[in-house]
Parts: sequence; structure tokens; C-alpha cells
Amino acid sequence: MLQYKVDQFIKQHQLFHHGATVMIGVSGGPDSMALLHYLNKQRHKWGWKIIAVSIDHSLRNEESAADVQYVNHFCTTNGILFEGGKVDTPRLKREQSLGTQEAARQLRYDFFKKKMEQYRADYLVLGHHGDDQIETMVMQLTRSANPNAMKGIPVQRRFATGYIVRPFLAVDKQTIEAYCVTNNLTPRRDPSNEDDVYTRNYFRNHVLPLLKNQNPNMFQSVQKLSEAIQADNEYLDQQANQALNQMIGANPNTSHVQLSINLFKKYPFALQRRMFHLILNCLYNTIPSGLHYGHEQQFFNLLHSDRANASIDLPKDLQIHKSYKTVQFQIDQDDPPFFSKTLPVPGEVTLPSGALVTASIVSGDQITEDGEHRLLISADNWDKHFPLSIRYRKNGDRIFVKGLGGRKKVKDIFIDKKIPLKERDSWPLLVDQEGTVLWIIGLSKGSIPNQGQITQCIQLEYQEAE
Repeated sequence: MLQYKVDQFIKQHQLFHHGATVMIGVSGGPDSMALLHYLNKQRHKWGWKIIAVSIDHSLRNEESAADVQYVNHFCTTNGILFEGGKVDTPRLKREQSLGTQEAARQLRYDFFKKKMEQYRADYLVLGHHGDDQIETMVMQLTRSANPNAMKGIPVQRRFATGYIVRPFLAVDKQTIEAYCVTNNLTPRRDPSNEDDVYTRNYFRNHVLPLLKNQNPNMFQSVQKLSEAIQADNEYLDQQANQALNQMIGANPNTSHVQLSINLFKKYPFALQRRMFHLILNCLYNTIPSGLHYGHEQQFFNLLHSDRANASIDLPKDLQIHKSYKTVQFQIDQDDPPFFSKTLPVPGEVTLPSGALVTASIVSGDQITEDGEHRLLISADNWDKHFPLSIRYRKNGDRIFVKGLGGRKKVKDIFIDKKIPLKERDSWPLLVDQEGTVLWIIGLSKGSIPNQGQITQCIQLEYQEAE
């Protein structure tokens, strides 16, 4: 029964090709031993090179080492190439504050990746079965309202030099156990699988029997549901990727992404959600474990907020800033940017942005003042203001405003001018020897007291980067 169902499943999903190098993850338990036995029977028909990989996770002392030895003996007896390895799960768990299962999984897949690259393997075949699919989808349903969580275990996905494939999703645990008996397999048994301290074990031992009592073949309908959800998601992800490329280009910056809120909102919500996650995948090297569905909700609350300027923090120093009509994703720096240079007169200063501020001494007909890109300081005020410096803003910076009869916070001018929140900390300011802001360069000129009639002056000009 198992062979027929799995054969049909492989054919339906086109899981393998002839002459492939097939690597099999084998723990020594019933699922993986049945998988190894089944694939070994198929190898001559398919022309496969088969490699069994078994890993000691350093969790059960002599027992886990004996599991690897058992798999090695089986492979030697049956002429199967064997690769064994040992990883230090307790150490990774301790160093990265991970759960036991999470740490073991991370090390296991790292080892699989290493071996696939070593052999240039086309496939890594794992023994997940239909009951595992039920467990996974029901567990996710109790943990999260995220629709993506309901995709379940994929039949096939890219990994290392090829694909991970799971042909045993076509059958349930009972069928696998029967296959082991029929083929005289005596797999190892891991007693930790009976320990309800692990969430999956609790679902396996208590929830799954209740569900299968109602429908013994529930795994078949759940598998169909998983594949349907995955197919829908694949199409929607493609549409979201195309939409995002139109907004930010096919090769986005890997440190920050900026979107037009109005343009983003024009897309259906299903694509907005997916674009949000595509951006996170772009900015994070590895999606942090602390990221959850609530962060997605926070993002959309921010997007639809009436506040002109607001931000939210995500794990690993990722900040999302809303500023008027744009929203920006950026990995936050530990400290605000710092820049401060004295402006020689005559002379020039090149800003970090590549823009240029020049100072020259002019008189008579040479004196012209036009727009926010030029500032004049009378010779009468040189002693009062010198030396001049260009720096980024500080908390509490204020500037004299003509007609106001006093000073105004630089922060408020940024707000009035609708300057995006993230640009404000690196906006250049011209300040005098006392730290008084004379010019928010290229944006707003201060009213310099006692300027009087100008006959000779310093002329400051701002030239934007090309």
C-alpha cells in the first residue's frame, strides 16, 4: 500500500528526475528507515546515487550515538553510501537562548546543507508524513492568526544545491509502521517522542488521536488543503513581487526601503501584506525568531494612522518610519549620525551627501542673494559669528525667524516643511561660534540680528550633490 501511494504521489508532483544524486535524512526511527528502504529499492530504476545522512544531536548520550551507528550498519549491509555527523545542540541552545527543538533543527539543516554542497546533491529527502502535516497545521492554527502559517509542510522547496522533497506526505504513520513490519525493519525508538513537555508531542499524543477518530483519512484532506493554500500563496507572492518591483525596483537597497503610502494603498490588501513581508526578507539576513504577526498589524496601524510622523520598532533594530506621504524601513544605527566641520573663509566643505558649501568674500556689485541656496553675512558681524561650522542638528536647536521676533525650534521647521523623519538627523546646519543656528542649509535661512546695510560680506552657497 505504501509503495503504490508514494509512487503515485511522486509521479503527481514530479518530485525526482532520473540519474539524480539523492540524499536522505535518516534518524534511525520508523519514518526515516522506511523512507531509506523504499528509496533504496527505487534507485536502480531511477539511476540514483543515494547517500544516507545521520546526525547525533548530543541530546541522549549513548542512545543518540547508537542511532547513528544503527543507520551506518544498515547502509553498510545494503551497499548505501553513509555520512554521519555530530552536532552540539546543548551548546547552541545555551549560546543563542533557543529551545531544544529549535537549536537541534538549526544544526541539523546546517549539516544537511554542508553535505548537499559537498556531494552537489539534487535532492534532500525527509520522512515527514501525513500525520506530521496535520500536527503542523493544527499547531499553527492554535498559535497564530497569520494565514501564511496555514501553508503547512511543503512537498518540495529549494534548499542548498537542489530541493527538499517529502514523498511520505502521501501516507500516514500507521501505513509507515505497517511497511516496517512487512519489510522486517527494526527501527530505533526515541523515548523523548513520548514526552509531552514538547508541544508537538502533546499534539501528537493527545490531539491527533481525537481528530483521526473522527476521520481516519483526515491526513489526505489536510494535505490537499495545504497544497491548495501553497498554490494560492505562490501566485499571490509572484503578484506581490511584481508590484513591489514597480515601486522600488528589481534590486532594492538592502539597508533601507522607502515607499509611497498612496501608491502602496492602491494595491489589494492581500498584496500589501505580502509586500510587507518581502521587504522584511530583503532587509533581514535571517528572519528573527522574535518577529510575529503582531508586527504586521502594527505596520498597518501605522500606515493608516492620522499622525503625520510616527515610527515602530521591529526586532534586530529594524525601524519603520512614517513621514507624511512616505514610509521607510531601515535598520537603525546604534547612535545618531555625527558630522561637524569648520567652514574656512574663503573655502568650502563637502558634506557626507556629496553636496558642497562654499564661502567667499564679496563686495559691491558682487553681492547677490537668491533663494534658500545662498546666505549673506555682513562684515559687521564677522567677529560675532566666527568661526563658522557645519554640523548635524542637536536637541533643542533653534533659529531666529524673520517676522517672528524670536527663535523657533529647528524640529518645528522640519515639521512645517514636511521633511521625512529619518532625514532630519543628517540635515546640515550652519552655526556660529556660540552654536547659534544661522541657516538650515538649503531649507530655511535665519534672520541674523543687526545685519544692517551690507557693503562687504561673506557669501555662502549651497550646491546639491549631482
